[in-house]
Amino acid sequence: MGRLEGQIALVTGASGGIGSAIAKALAGQGCTVALHYSSNADSAKSLAAKIEALGGRARIFKADLLAHGAPRKLIAACAKTFGRLDILVNNAGAVLGGDHFLDLSENAWTKTLRLNAEAPFFLTREAFRVMKAGGRVINISSVAAQFGGSARSIHYGAAKAALEALTRGFAREGAAKGILVNAIRAGVIDSPFHGKFRKDMAERIALIPLKRMGRPEDVAALVLHLAVDGGFITGQVLSVTGGE
Repeated sequence: MGRLEGQIALVTGASGGIGSAIAKALAGQGCTVALHYSSNADSAKSLAAKIEALGGRARIFKADLLAHGAPRKLIAACAKTFGRLDILVNNAGAVLGGDHFLDLSENAWTKTLRLNAEAPFFLTREAFRVMKAGGRVINISSVAAQFGGSARSIHYGAAKAALEALTRGFAREGAAKGILVNAIRAGVIDSPFHGKFRKDMAERIALIPLKRMGRPEDVAALVLHLAVDGGFITGQVLSVTGGE
């Protein structure tokens, strides 16, 4: 039996590269995994089928996290379906609007902050209502929070920095309830997020001490450690960045 047998985990943005690796890792340790997606239904269904083919358990949940009230409804749907929630992985994120900051629209700024910081805040708040002692919240941040992003992703860096601040705040509040809250600062990972820029990534990769992209499984391995063994770790931002 897996070390997380009987536990329920919700992974937002599970149809993406990092999200799917996290979901498979948790399922491999016995979790029943709630796979959230926004628009890529085919990928979510395919992931659920792969998990089940390996003997795991998964259910898919659709939600547009940019919509007001969607985080509350998503947590409520998981709690109603499974009767509990033990692990929340706030993985869903994106750069919405990739214009230079001099041309960035207010709408792109608002949506990027809403998806990467506001939605995790409300998801975590609602998870706190249903989680019991031993619960875990794991936020997937970005090295953009450390360096501030590029001229085209300053707003994304700001959103991820806010997510890291939320991590510390929720960790303090969760301590009395026995709920541990941490963040993983992911570097340049070989996933669809960065993969579409592969031809333009040579200079960026050269800045990484290990001189290569990370793998989604590298992030998933740390999620699994925090979920299974991280019983005295909370309020931390842990890096998976190849040395950056």
